[in-house]
Amino acid sequence: MAITYERYLKLNIDSSLIGFEHVGKGGVNYFCTPKGAKVIGQTGTDGIHFCSVSGFGRMVFAVSPMNTPGNYVHPIARDFPDFLRLLLSCGDASIPEQVYCWNEEQFDAFLQGNPLSAEQQAVLDTIREKLMLSPIEKPFAYIKELQAGFDYSRIKYTEDYYEWVPEEPKIPEWKVYFNGSFWGKHSRERAGKEIPINKQFVWSDKSCHIPAIYNFGKGLVADLCIQVPAESIYSFMGKWQLSADSYGSNYTEEQHMQINAENPLVINISPKIVINGAVLPSSNGTGISWNPCFPDRNSLEAESAIRHYKLDSAYGWIIQRFAFPWGKKRKPLIKTLSLTLVQDPVPVAGPHFHISAPSECIKFTHPVTGTKHTLTIHEYQRQEISGEHFGSQNYEFPTHYTAMSYALSPDMPNSAFTVTDCVCSDQPRQKSVNPKEPQASCSVCIGIIGGGHGLFTLISHSKSQDKLHAVCSALHFIPAEDVEWRMTFYERKSEDITVELLQA
Repeated sequence: MAITYERYLKLNIDSSLIGFEHVGKGGVNYFCTPKGAKVIGQTGTDGIHFCSVSGFGRMVFAVSPMNTPGNYVHPIARDFPDFLRLLLSCGDASIPEQVYCWNEEQFDAFLQGNPLSAEQQAVLDTIREKLMLSPIEKPFAYIKELQAGFDYSRIKYTEDYYEWVPEEPKIPEWKVYFNGSFWGKHSRERAGKEIPINKQFVWSDKSCHIPAIYNFGKGLVADLCIQVPAESIYSFMGKWQLSADSYGSNYTEEQHMQINAENPLVINISPKIVINGAVLPSSNGTGISWNPCFPDRNSLEAESAIRHYKLDSAYGWIIQRFAFPWGKKRKPLIKTLSLTLVQDPVPVAGPHFHISAPSECIKFTHPVTGTKHTLTIHEYQRQEISGEHFGSQNYEFPTHYTAMSYALSPDMPNSAFTVTDCVCSDQPRQKSVNPKEPQASCSVCIGIIGGGHGLFTLISHSKSQDKLHAVCSALHFIPAEDVEWRMTFYERKSEDITVELLQA
């Protein structure tokens, strides 16, 4: 490199015409110039300069201080002769510097849209003839190949760099603990022993993978990875106009319900594991997801799981972890092992209705099964709860609500159908000595359960033999003149599945 570079300098040409100005005696040094850099030229705009770096042999790097963090430094040539050959192919040093963020169509379009001037061509002809160099035939492919195989973590920077750019957090070391979390451990808990499983199967239309289980003195931990096509994520986000920074903040409660039900990266599962014929329900679990639409916005824990299990990052992934305690003092010798997955029901918003009087009947059709039902009101009245239930001396709480009992024909369990108020309860407000002073409120979620703590007494007065369901409206400071009720149905989208993991 040194010989070719010295011969190049002796040409005494005006290389500023091709974006490669000579560096003066003061040199060039920016916060992102790597340690051990020897600057060999600059473009003359935006502080972009070119250098070799100690520890990387004859490789030539482009340094671009105006780029985004993480994109300041890129290798563009294996040595200085190749760098000059790139200039012969591209016509200007600024073009190889931009290849890292271009595709080939953009690269070709830029070359076609920026033809060389006669002065530029004369400089390039001098380089080609005097140094006996030929243009690189496929400059875009050359640079992309060089950058794809380069380990950027090897580049070291000065202290000035880290004052401008905080050091990126490191991906946590892969260790699994029995608390079932992806985020560390409890006290002196030890990491579990990984037992590779590599079980792949299809659940409904989902491609699933159980890469490993982990053995502990307390029980087992299993990781479940569910693959999600990127196309379904893009389609979902486009439908609801969602982005990395916005998750439908302007939508109604019912729209949020539908968004969560349709989100391809969300699934709630209640698993059971069977060891030697004994059923062990999970004690706890948690999940993370990988979204390929925004790879830079995923958590470090998700990236760690993707790397450890060698999952294809071009897909979306739901990664769930479940802990199963042994239920015995001694850890059993595992002879057979299977995992049963049960999907939790997903809420589906139904019709709204108003009640004018007891004994009123509301007919509706189940949106999933198509079954026709009748909801019959048995008792319906306003009630008030004592403020003593809240036990606060500093805040006033709303106490007025409407209580209702109803029967369904044909009946449905509470796990499959509920009725709720369409509005939320009034927020508590701070007590004020002077009623003319403004009263501050605090954000507290208030809910009451029919039949609990003596709040609901209508059912005891009914002589009907029908199974009655009880529900209370939201709480208000002033009794509500009318309540708008909403039906909610709960749908299971996938049937249970049992997967054999180990066999005797």
